[in-house]
Amino acid sequence: MQFYTKILFAFVGGLGLFIYGMQIMGDGLQKSAGNKMKRLLEILTNNRLMGVLVGAAVTAIIQSSSATTVMVVGFVNAGLMNLVQAAGVIMGANVGTTVTGWIVSMGEWSKFLKPSELAPVVIAIGVSFVMFSNKKSLKQIGEILAGFGILFLGLEMMSDAVTPLRDLPVFSQAFISLGHNPFLGILAGFAVTAIIQSSSASVGILQTLAAASLVPWNAAVYIIMGQNIGTCVTAILSSIGATKTAKRAAYVHLLFNVLGTIIFSTIAIIYFNFINPILGQQLINMTEISIVHTIFNISNTVILFPFCSVLVYLSGKFVKGEEEKDESSLQHLDERILETPSFAVENAIKEVVRMANMSGENVKTAIEALLEKNEQKVERVLKREKSINELNRNITQYLVKISNSPLNEKQNTIVTGLFHTVNDIERVGDHAENIAELAQFAIDEKIQFSDSAALELKTMAEKCIECYEDAIRSREENNPELAKTIEPKEDIVDRMEEELRSRHINRLSKNTCKPISGIVFLDVISNLERISDHASNIALGVLSEHGMNKKHRNQ
Repeated sequence: MQFYTKILFAFVGGLGLFIYGMQIMGDGLQKSAGNKMKRLLEILTNNRLMGVLVGAAVTAIIQSSSATTVMVVGFVNAGLMNLVQAAGVIMGANVGTTVTGWIVSMGEWSKFLKPSELAPVVIAIGVSFVMFSNKKSLKQIGEILAGFGILFLGLEMMSDAVTPLRDLPVFSQAFISLGHNPFLGILAGFAVTAIIQSSSASVGILQTLAAASLVPWNAAVYIIMGQNIGTCVTAILSSIGATKTAKRAAYVHLLFNVLGTIIFSTIAIIYFNFINPILGQQLINMTEISIVHTIFNISNTVILFPFCSVLVYLSGKFVKGEEEKDESSLQHLDERILETPSFAVENAIKEVVRMANMSGENVKTAIEALLEKNEQKVERVLKREKSINELNRNITQYLVKISNSPLNEKQNTIVTGLFHTVNDIERVGDHAENIAELAQFAIDEKIQFSDSAALELKTMAEKCIECYEDAIRSREENNPELAKTIEPKEDIVDRMEEELRSRHINRLSKNTCKPISGIVFLDVISNLERISDHASNIALGVLSEHGMNKKHRNQ
């Protein structure tokens, strides 16, 4: 019993290092990729074929097809891609996950590439870069190397742990049984992958057992088939609580892998039983497992890629019904996207811009409600303001989570700026609410503005809204040149506020305007001027990200 316990602890410890090494290496690769990941996000929305390539590239970077698929569920949940596009990315993720297998099998190619030889050197170089280098690029390379070395160290521990098992007939017999019974082989691969939530790690385990001369060809093939189904469990679990469309994306992944397993398992059964039974009983090595894994995933993608729309249609049979839209819920953000922080930052900008557009729409509606004496528009503003406040809380919480993710310096600067931008947008919403309440007061008190006063209000509101919308566009496009134009526009609004205040006080002194209407007028132009101040803050935040620091206004 002590013998098996020692093997188990050593194996589990090695597996932990293996998975941790993959995570560190993936984080380092993501930081190094930086804005290239933004470009990948843009490519995702172009066409299905590019989606396959992007899915493969992202999975190679983050070292997990499960993580990529979970992220895709998040993208669909956030409305960033449709199901057909998601199907292409999912197929690509299955291809990308084969990279880890090739990394693991490197030890068979030469003595220098063996884990025992390579791991200590790579870890030493990587850690020295992280600890002693002042350059961000070298620190990121250090993370990649350290993760790579830890991965290999874990692989070596697993290999050493299982080596004694080759002399025990019970283990050899177990793998022979898995090879003779395809269902058991598929079930074994499914179970291990579902438990550890990583097909890359599961393949690594299989390769470690193969290195100990325990795994015949037929068992390896069936286990690989099961591993591809097991990796779907992560996405299925992740889709719980998501939109119906996101659930369908998870089922597209499941259908793709199940259909591929059925096709290739049938071919394998025929081949090993009737065409070449001798090969099925021969032992497989690590490189051959990588070859089988790669051929399966690429062939499965080639065969099923033309039927993406069919997979999407079938997923609709599992998850039925239409989505219910809620303006206050996050539409571009999803916790699954945090798996890739560079994507999360880009999506956070989209969600902040959506919130900004809601506040801008409220300003327009509030002014219309005031000038038209329209109570329905007042109610519309007050209702939307509740959604804006809810979005403010949700986006801020999400930004906190992003800031705790592995970000490069530029991304960290953007996230810091978004915290301030969200606060400014929320304050714009508050000022719109103030104007709506003034409109309701004007309706209740039957206050009328003179034609000249109404025209002045409309003119100032238009200039204020132009200033705010341009500021938001500069934030959305990260455009410092457009941001530079905001402060001069804000100065114009300031002068308009001073001039209109002076004119209205003059009208009051001449008794051409009632005092009660003067109170409303002055409060409205004061709120409009403060909205333009917040527009200036947003633009100054964009300039700050480009090293053009200026003072932030508190309003």
